[in-house]
Amino acid sequence: MSDDEADRPAARTYLFVLSDAGGTVPPEIGVARRLAERGHHVTVLADDALERPALLAGARFRPTTGRVMEPFHDWAIRTPPGIARGMAEEMIVGPAPVQAADTAAAIDELRPDLVVVSSFAVGAMIAAESRGVPFDLLMPNTYALPAKGMPPFGVGLAPGHGALGALRDRAFGAAGRRLFDHYALAPLNAVRTDHDLDAVATMWNQMQHAHRQLVLTSAAFDFPAELPANARYVGPILDDPEWAADETWTPPDGDDPLVLVAMSSTFQNHVECLQRITDALGELPVRGVVTTGPAVLPGAIRAPANVSVVASAPHRLVLREASLVVTHGGHGTVIKTLAAGLPLVILHHGRDQADNAVRVTERGAGVAISRRSSTQRIARAVGEVLGDDRYRQAAAKLGEAIARDVAGSALLDELEGPARDQASSTIT
Repeated sequence: MSDDEADRPAARTYLFVLSDAGGTVPPEIGVARRLAERGHHVTVLADDALERPALLAGARFRPTTGRVMEPFHDWAIRTPPGIARGMAEEMIVGPAPVQAADTAAAIDELRPDLVVVSSFAVGAMIAAESRGVPFDLLMPNTYALPAKGMPPFGVGLAPGHGALGALRDRAFGAAGRRLFDHYALAPLNAVRTDHDLDAVATMWNQMQHAHRQLVLTSAAFDFPAELPANARYVGPILDDPEWAADETWTPPDGDDPLVLVAMSSTFQNHVECLQRITDALGELPVRGVVTTGPAVLPGAIRAPANVSVVASAPHRLVLREASLVVTHGGHGTVIKTLAAGLPLVILHHGRDQADNAVRVTERGAGVAISRRSSTQRIARAVGEVLGDDRYRQAAAKLGEAIARDVAGSALLDELEGPARDQASSTIT
């Protein structure tokens, strides 16, 4: 028996209940993969779109009986109330009643030691509570819930300072809480009532009921704050998505700096922006590689001679050769880039991307410009970052801390911890 096998705990049963939110899928499936590789019994309950990634990760798959969650077209919504209402109805409480029923049935059949859920899988959280089974919450980005000292999520703010900074954070946080509660709280509590649970005061309380909040990033990347006692930074998951992981890739010929362009894996109305980025690289002495992902066909982008446009490529290989990454600022792409010690140019579109961008710029590891920037402005930004070694040095420094967290054992320590030994006995 190897030392690694000797250190492994006895096999346990884990039920993952995941939402297909695009870029969150690879890290969340990556967590399931790591448990399956250590001999645990892992089942993923999700929409059919996650069946192939789950099976490739070594997990069993259990399909939801509800409607398949359609992509949320947040890019077409212009107002914060519209975003909040859409998220509530499409991603959070809309799927919750059926998700709760599916999860309760899976718990009754599988009797898991632990339920592991996506951030918005509130139906699964409710079912786990009602069955007396602990659940862990996955946060595949920076810390997203209200916390003292943490800028409000989704706004793209740097940390505040002093009394005015604290006032700013409280005001933004309260406004965000009221906005989401307006659309989500009553239907959330209706599902809790259906499962014989008391009402919660705010939607965020449901997430705060988790046994552990597992933050899938590095504390070195996030801003410092006073997190609750059940929150843990467990390091990022750098796995490529299953549709790119097995791709082969050969660097383009030449000695000019290689620039990787990696935008959203879900559609964010970003074709015109992607075209302007590609045109900007055509004006520079670089070799460009543009990966469009499943949201955009490569043929939709006109490419100059020094730029190749492909549907996908394994970023873990491309980053070994690259000098810079241009991106929309999704957490997965940003954290992989920094772990490789590379600087970024970020044109954030929405979601958590402005938050990721400000964490990069505050550390001097890149620049952020408007997604509406002209070809010339993009070219200047790329030239600036490539021409100033301070960006690369800052990215490398931050990347060293991130790489240490990636290599650490914090994630498995939490998921396999001794508290799980009594978890099965709590099922009612």
